[in-house]
Amino acid sequence: MTSIDLGLAGISLGAIAALSGIGLLVTYRTNGVLNLAQGGIATLVAYIFREMVVEWGLPIWLAAILALAVVSPGIGLLLERLVFRPLARRRASAAESLVASLGVLVLILGITAGIWGLGSRSDAPSLFPAHSVRLFGDTRIGVDALAELIMVVVFSVVIGLIAARTAFGRQIRAVVDDRQLAELSGVPADRVAAAGWAAGTTMAGLTGVLLAPRFQLTPYGLTLLVLETFAVVVAARLSSLPVAILTALGISILQSELRQFTLDGDAGQILTVLQSNLFIVALLILLLAVPKLRELGSGDSGATSSFSSRGAPPSGRVGQARFRRDYLGKLGGFALLLAPLTFAPSDLRSAFQVPALALIFLSMVIITGYSGQISLGAAGFAGLGALLSLKLANGDLFGLPALPGIWAILVGALLVAPVGLITGYPAIRRKGLTLALTTFAVGAVVSRFVFEQPTFASRLYIDPLTFFGHALNDKAFYVLELLCLGLGLLLVRNLHHGRLGRALLALRDNSGGAAAVGVDVRNLKLLAFTVSSVVAGLGGALLVHSSYTFSADDFAPLQSLLWFTAVVVFGADSSAGAIVAAAFIVTIDVLAPDGSSTLAVGILALALGWMPGGLASAVRGVLRLLAQYLADSFVDPNQRAPRPVPVRISAVGYLPATTGIVGNTGLPGIGATLGAARSGHNPAWPTPARPFARTAGVPAPTPFGAALVSAVQQYAAARAAQVSARAGAGSTTATGPAALSGPLADAGSGTRGPLGAAATHTARADSAPYGPGSPTQGGRR
Repeated sequence: MTSIDLGLAGISLGAIAALSGIGLLVTYRTNGVLNLAQGGIATLVAYIFREMVVEWGLPIWLAAILALAVVSPGIGLLLERLVFRPLARRRASAAESLVASLGVLVLILGITAGIWGLGSRSDAPSLFPAHSVRLFGDTRIGVDALAELIMVVVFSVVIGLIAARTAFGRQIRAVVDDRQLAELSGVPADRVAAAGWAAGTTMAGLTGVLLAPRFQLTPYGLTLLVLETFAVVVAARLSSLPVAILTALGISILQSELRQFTLDGDAGQILTVLQSNLFIVALLILLLAVPKLRELGSGDSGATSSFSSRGAPPSGRVGQARFRRDYLGKLGGFALLLAPLTFAPSDLRSAFQVPALALIFLSMVIITGYSGQISLGAAGFAGLGALLSLKLANGDLFGLPALPGIWAILVGALLVAPVGLITGYPAIRRKGLTLALTTFAVGAVVSRFVFEQPTFASRLYIDPLTFFGHALNDKAFYVLELLCLGLGLLLVRNLHHGRLGRALLALRDNSGGAAAVGVDVRNLKLLAFTVSSVVAGLGGALLVHSSYTFSADDFAPLQSLLWFTAVVVFGADSSAGAIVAAAFIVTIDVLAPDGSSTLAVGILALALGWMPGGLASAVRGVLRLLAQYLADSFVDPNQRAPRPVPVRISAVGYLPATTGIVGNTGLPGIGATLGAARSGHNPAWPTPARPFARTAGVPAPTPFGAALVSAVQQYAAARAAQVSARAGAGSTTATGPAALSGPLADAGSGTRGPLGAAATHTARADSAPYGPGSPTQGGRR
């Protein structure tokens, strides 16, 4: 084929990428959300279109109308109403909206895999006939490419006119700039947002329908293909529609032109991969070249403080009660992790993946929960750790001698550190969507150019692990995994405690403020990325040994999105949440059909709008409610005090006589005491020498509560008797008031203590004559 024919052939794919970019920009410019679920929506609509044509026998034109005019905009309206409108109304951060779109992506992938399976389908119908049109001479162009190019032109012109020449376009700009101010001005913000989502998902559905006949229709494959077209909106810096269209056509035509070149050896394999993956390479290059995207609002899509529900750990000595609680919690978690040792051999092998996945999730806790960065490339680091460990064990890494399996795992994980360090450099000056997309692009490039290439990932064999010449059985290997998990937990704990932990949390909450007070933001970010990559590499190496095979699908870029969503759902700043998330995913994958864990994580992710801290925060809230319930159980339910309510203070700064605190304030004994004090009476409090008796106005305790209070009173009486005995033994000649010591003596003598000082000051004020220097003159003090 000539260069002209190749260029015309590339126009078709470029037009589809341009349509995808138009949909992304429309959604972003109307709602401020970069829809990471674009690929999932495109895949779902493509499956529905195929189902209507192939399985139901509907005509293509009718199926196209239903899929593109009913299903696609309907998905957008549902997402806006159920997911993103609540986030917009409570002014959620851009990071929360970004993770919500990830949750939608994971949910749609789970639905698609659950209904149609993970297998590929090659019978997707084409929207246009497979004919070509003559341009000049022997040069021809396909009808589909010509129609798609016309659609790009029409959609871009219509969108441009609406944005620049209509009142609706002005309303869109008002809603994006300040939604609350626009609503106060009478702008229907919900309608504007719904229209933007409907248009964006329609473009996504059209992209999926047009791409499905050209490639194998698979849930993960087509979704990743659409995500790679994010390069066009990055080139447009999330603002320019013409730049996005020209970039899409340029990358596609260049990718098509590369087919006329051939090379030998390893360079030929790289060129072959480049000919079909130029979009993902362009995405990474553009992200490194573009200094900053023109994000709407505050541009805080990389700020993850909203996902974290815990602050810094206490810097002082931990109390005994807290120590016991933490100790019991850790002991219970350790017992649960040891439980698989009692399982049958087949079930124990299924449990192998839990510690390995937990280590990968811990690496994301370091990045997201502690240092405040969104990293969507954990699967790439995990895969590199697995690949390097196998290469070391096989003696096939740069001529190095073969290492024993256990040492190969540890050294392979350490060799991932330089990659994490290099990846961390974009994080020094980048944040938000730029950093999130950069880490995703790195993971995708590593997957396409390393994991899927026979040069790097072929001829790998996994021998059973040995320890001093003895082969490890299943239980011994699981114990080894637990030891590695314990090492990862110890590393995470050291990063979370002390000065380093407080510096990382300051970086997470406000990087600018942390830099202002002297925190070394640059080196902390590099440290977080480096340590995180090592922990992920260790988890990936264990994951390969637990499954006895290396597969590129286990470390696909979409796995990073699924894992990141699971970590945020179960608590981005919780090490225990990372372990629970791993156990949750493995358990569902074992007990339920394929894709069920993806569906479950997606459903939980949609609830993040109501539990920003994830399930870990929700569990802590439930425990607090349970503790309050147990505390209330000490009091008779019929006479239980209501919860405390705020006391209203008058404008003059004191409580007027008509609004004094009388009766029940919600705290046992306080309402009755203050009410009696206002009437000039002193209540008779139960003394230690007197058995417990009910005081008027105080709720009646249960028998257990009364016995507990009586025991406390008896203990207090015994202590008071001991103090009195010591005081009597220490006084030999002092009698009367002079024998008193402490604050009461100071108060009586008027020489020491706060009460004594107050009494002296009062006496002087009363004896002072009224005059110009008198403190009471003119009502002043």
